[in-house]
Amino acid sequence: MIVFFREITSLALVMTIKFMLTTIQYNSRKLQINLAKPLDISIPLRMSKSNVVAWYQKAPTLKKIRSVSKKHSTNFNTINFNPHAHGTHTECVGHITKEFNSINDHLKQFFFLAEVITVVPEKMGKDFVISKKQVQHVLGNKKRDALIIRTLPNTDEKLSMKYSHTNPPYLLEEVAQFLKEKDIKHLLIDMPSIDKEKDDGKLLAHNAFWNTNGKIRYDATLTELIFVPNDIEDGEYFLNIQIAPFVNDASPSKPVLYKILE
Repeated sequence: MIVFFREITSLALVMTIKFMLTTIQYNSRKLQINLAKPLDISIPLRMSKSNVVAWYQKAPTLKKIRSVSKKHSTNFNTINFNPHAHGTHTECVGHITKEFNSINDHLKQFFFLAEVITVVPEKMGKDFVISKKQVQHVLGNKKRDALIIRTLPNTDEKLSMKYSHTNPPYLLEEVAQFLKEKDIKHLLIDMPSIDKEKDDGKLLAHNAFWNTNGKIRYDATLTELIFVPNDIEDGEYFLNIQIAPFVNDASPSKPVLYKILE
């Protein structure tokens, strides 16, 4: 009886492992991923001064309403933060439109074929920018739903960076136009914005990516303030964009990559 139990236990373990290996039919391709090996590329929200901050905000705060350590039955906290300023977030066109648009309404699918690329922003005057030539060279003719841009240098400082008044690198309008034309629906970057920090409200890349002067791409999203660890290689992945169900132009999010197995 003991031997039989061990055999069943071993069989159950094998079945669990096989269950985590998932084959995805993507157009004419069959691609396999291991759901047990996610690669998280989000920056967590920490209620401390070590949290990443942008857009002239203070650090996020946590107020303890109830605490088990003080003999309450539960921990019960109120958190004050801004999705755009305090960590990884995913936004829809509602970020720049007069009409209210919610990320919860417009992001209806959550799994996408993605490409991770690494670029070194180029010096242009007093700015550092990402150009169409750079992205086009790396992306080539690949057809992808999503593009993930990692910028160099890529250090752990990005996890606690204070971006306000630092003029971080950004995308030239031509890049956003190129990605729109390639039908890239989801763009992710490790900067606080795809546009220049102070651009007099022009938001050239945002407007080009969402095509606000034409047929607006309501199903397209931007995810900013990600962090892609250096041990994640450039290449093809499946991307899962996880958001909180905020009825707002943006939500804190957790993008997760899955390596495509040979």
